[in-house]
Amino acid sequence: MDALIYTVMSGAERIQRAQAVHANNLANLETAGFRANLEQASAAQVKGYGYDARHLAQERSDVISAKAGSQRETGRELDLAVQGDGLFAVAQDGPDGREAYTRAGTFTLDAEGRLMLGRHAVMGEGGPIVLPPHDRLEILSDGTVSILSGGATEMQPVDKLKLVKPDFATLTKNEAGLLVPRSGNAPVSDPSVKVAAGKLESSNVSAVEEMVATMNLARDFELQMRLYKATDGMADTGNRLMRE
Repeated sequence: MDALIYTVMSGAERIQRAQAVHANNLANLETAGFRANLEQASAAQVKGYGYDARHLAQERSDVISAKAGSQRETGRELDLAVQGDGLFAVAQDGPDGREAYTRAGTFTLDAEGRLMLGRHAVMGEGGPIVLPPHDRLEILSDGTVSILSGGATEMQPVDKLKLVKPDFATLTKNEAGLLVPRSGNAPVSDPSVKVAAGKLESSNVSAVEEMVATMNLARDFELQMRLYKATDGMADTGNRLMRE
């Protein structure tokens, strides 16, 4: 069988995977802090006798777009947005206490005073942040969490958000959509990362770019199917010549 068929089918498979990546990006268009995935593929030779004239598309790990999303004012004291580069640290699911990272800053307080992002505990520099009863809460630009409680007249710092600034090329996404290091090693806090309270960062997905990419992939898939039919026709012709 001519090795061209492997090239065609690997190309079609890559396109289907790319369509899934762009569909997921579009589905998270309104998800605060979402980072778009970018699919990658490379060419690999199909080994065989004689000259290696055929290649196939080989999928590579997706990379994550580091482009910043737009920010909007909310006025809510537990809504935070990273200014410039940087990420919040939260606890992953499970008992091992490993960290994950995100740009999403829609934080809440649970009944036990834990600062949460959905079901994930927000990490401070000493572990999950747990606040005592208070009358007022303030989070400063460096991530310091201060409260006013009892008869106090001044805000008292109780913890500090863990803010990190890893290279996005070293990150991937886990099953929850949070960013985790490929190496498994947690990055250290970076004091240069700043946040702003009362703001939220939107997804960095561009609906126009994703739709254009999806249409281009549809045309590419149609081309792959034409090549598949041509390959099938060449195989039939070869078989007929051998019979004759």
